[in-house]
Amino acid sequence: MKKNRVLEKLRADEVVSVTNVGAVPMPWLVELVGHIGFDCIWFDMEHRCFSLPDLLSMTVACRGTGMEAMARIVKDGYPSVMKPLESGATGVMIPHCKTAEEVKRYLDWAKFPPQGKRGFDNAGPDAKYLMTDISTYVREINEETFFVVQIEDKEAIDHLEEIIALDGLDVIFIGPADLSMSFGVFPQTGHPLIMEVVDKVAALTAKYGKWWGMPFGTVEQGRKLVEKGARFLSHGSDIRILGKGYQEVKELFSKVIL
Repeated sequence: MKKNRVLEKLRADEVVSVTNVGAVPMPWLVELVGHIGFDCIWFDMEHRCFSLPDLLSMTVACRGTGMEAMARIVKDGYPSVMKPLESGATGVMIPHCKTAEEVKRYLDWAKFPPQGKRGFDNAGPDAKYLMTDISTYVREINEETFFVVQIEDKEAIDHLEEIIALDGLDVIFIGPADLSMSFGVFPQTGHPLIMEVVDKVAALTAKYGKWWGMPFGTVEQGRKLVEKGARFLSHGSDIRILGKGYQEVKELFSKVIL
């Protein structure tokens, strides 16, 4: 099994570049993004309308370019974690986590024994369609699959240390928009209450040897996050990029049609 590019970069204290595809769930678009050189693509199953077969096609496209595939799952029990992993996701993101008990439940579903309770099947792309030795597969999939927890509710803040201390958790990903809603300051994603959470996450992940990140909008913002220790950064989405591109095309027309 190949080494997970995201985990390799995190372990080397390098910044991971993450972007989003989901509004246009097409393998060719995923392949294009991979050829551009992103480390990881984020497939948003929570907010976008695509199926597990769509996800399977897109994770195969990721593998062809060496880019990692992360699925932000729909929180709907055991299959919501297991099915994306068996469809080729090399990382999962669990949204709206509020307690360590909840995170531990999803960790158990994401990891094979002895680390967790995931059921065995090696017929998917994650095990090269039955062509990987089963003992090697179970060990390496546990080692080379990354697990991301989203903090986007104020109820989670009192439980942050318990969550971050959990074995098997790799990355804390702050959701500033929903967090600002939860604190009643939306859309002030740079509000002092949100920055206080950022600093707390940065300190606790350093304490427990984990990593953290969040979306960023500008170069200045991204650099400040890196200075604070963020190593898992996300920017851009297919729908935003397409919308901006078509707006530029329409502006060209407005200059031609006088």
